Amino acid sequence: MSSNEITGEPSLGAVGAFSVGDRAQLTDPKGKLHTITLKSGSQWHTHKGWIEHDELIGQPEGILVKTTQGVPYLALKPLYADYVLSMPRGATIVYPKDSAQIIGLADIYPGARVIEAGVGSGALTIALLRAVGDRGSVRSFEKREEFGQIASTNIVNFFGATPANWSLTIGALQESLDETGADRMVLDMLAPWECIDTAAQALRPGGVIICYLATTTQLSRTAEALRASQLFTEPIAWESMVRGWHLEGLAVRPEHRMIGHTGFLIQSRRMAPGHLAPVPRRRPAKGSYGTPVVED
Repeated sequence: MSSNEITGEPSLGAVGAFSVGDRAQLTDPKGKLHTITLKSGSQWHTHKGWIEHDELIGQPEGILVKTTQGVPYLALKPLYADYVLSMPRGATIVYPKDSAQIIGLADIYPGARVIEAGVGSGALTIALLRAVGDRGSVRSFEKREEFGQIASTNIVNFFGATPANWSLTIGALQESLDETGADRMVLDMLAPWECIDTAAQALRPGGVIICYLATTTQLSRTAEALRASQLFTEPIAWESMVRGWHLEGLAVRPEHRMIGHTGFLIQSRRMAPGHLAPVPRRRPAKGSYGTPVVED
């Protein structure tokens, strides 16, 4: 892959009945998942017999298919979360719970022009492309070519082809971006505070910047950079945690394991040129900006 942009024809994936080339997710009686790619004339083998791919091709989702030994499997197409949690990784993925927060709270809408820096393994890129639809666009930047290769493969495998409304540039955002009037900017990188001025130049007034961060140090530096620029509204930050529940008759209780901290999100909006964001009326806690030096 070169530093040139990668483009292609759109493909939104098959819907409805299973077709050749589709992924089928087979769930056994114990709840274990198995994902296969359907090929005419092929078989999927287990230690409890096998299933002919042709038994699935042309059939709707939600059917039960049995192995030659009579073991039933539920057949469905994998959901987005199933795909991204099992796809090959270069960098750590943005988990589905965080992708959902980015899409919802940053208001990634159909037709939006989105700039993404830090494509990683492509999990968030897939979510962004689905959210903007055919009328929108996603322009991704990735500094590491090997990550770009993995992400491109994952995206093509998910959609069936390289979406025409997606482009990938190998290189630093600050050095490669020449766009203005973008609606949203999503940064998943080590030092997003270095890209605040670039984001301000690229975003339209009212546009949203949202950053995915791993540590509180990154969170603090990004917030202070947004404030110091005087080009954005007062930033807000949060994290999300997901706890499943056990449901068995009247035995309804929280699961013992949960998806806890995966990352922080911080969000702000671009101010119009010549206008400053209101200063929040609150007093910082003692020690928020270090210990004052007292001279004798």
